[in-house]
Amino acid sequence: MEHDSHTTWEMNGSFFQPSAFLMMGIPGLEALHHWISIPFCALYLIALLGNCMILFIIKKTQSLHEPMYYFLAMLAVTDLGLVLCTLPTTLGIFWFNMRRIGFDACLTQMYFIHILSFIESSVLLAMAIDRFIAISHPLRHSSILTKTTVIKIGLAIIVRGMVSLLPIPFLLKRLTYCRKTELSHSFCFHPDIMNLACADIKVNVFYGMIILLSTVGMDFIFIVLSYILIIKTVISLATKEECLKALNTCVSHICAVLVFFIPMIGLSMTHRFGKNLPPLVNTLVAYTYLIIPPALNPVIYSIKSSHIREALLRALWRKRESNR
Repeated sequence: MEHDSHTTWEMNGSFFQPSAFLMMGIPGLEALHHWISIPFCALYLIALLGNCMILFIIKKTQSLHEPMYYFLAMLAVTDLGLVLCTLPTTLGIFWFNMRRIGFDACLTQMYFIHILSFIESSVLLAMAIDRFIAISHPLRHSSILTKTTVIKIGLAIIVRGMVSLLPIPFLLKRLTYCRKTELSHSFCFHPDIMNLACADIKVNVFYGMIILLSTVGMDFIFIVLSYILIIKTVISLATKEECLKALNTCVSHICAVLVFFIPMIGLSMTHRFGKNLPPLVNTLVAYTYLIIPPALNPVIYSIKSSHIREALLRALWRKRESNR
């Protein structure tokens, strides 16, 4: 990425491809970017420290070496990846007005942002299945979700995300682009790049829609089905206390699902149907989708999970005692 407002073009007959794109901060508020960067820095710091804390506590606490917390560790790693993907370009714009990003660098950032989003969706599904097994078959939970099974699930999630999205950069590279090179966000996003093309983008639109529906869409459907089965199981429990105890183990996960899927659906809708919306709306929805979940997830699990909270307090107490 360079501090440059000019974009050169690679021309081959009628084929045009920009050497770089120009990213955008918050439209209409460019003069306030330095001040706006303060809450963004706070959110990034919370996301980085919070998710690192979750990983540290799970690694150091033997009682947390269970499927639920292995999946939580996967979620934390994914959130860290999302933060590290968008932090350099976002703060680069806010602090130094560094808007230029190379074409290939943009495609690489886009690929990893979408992979990590798909992985997060799949991890949330795995966590929903874990909750269903824990509530419906508590005695068989540890024998069904063994450490080896969890590792296989994790590898399958990664491979699924990488393979399903692999054609996207190549589909974008084959397009010829118009002279406009300004993106709508401070990061590279598939619909954003695709809409700058002068060529027919029907293949890109169709493939993107199919992949979104067959991965994230199916994940969401199976998460909902998991909770329907959980509610059915909980209703059959003998006492009200048992019902509440079982449902309480799902609260953190439900919050994480809502925090992830609501902004994602909103961003998809604004890109596909919000042509007449002010640019500021698209920008705010995109930032909500990519920055808020990584910052909120460790906070949600620290507050709602008694095991995480107790492990964190024990770690802080040990540190305090060692400093005396």
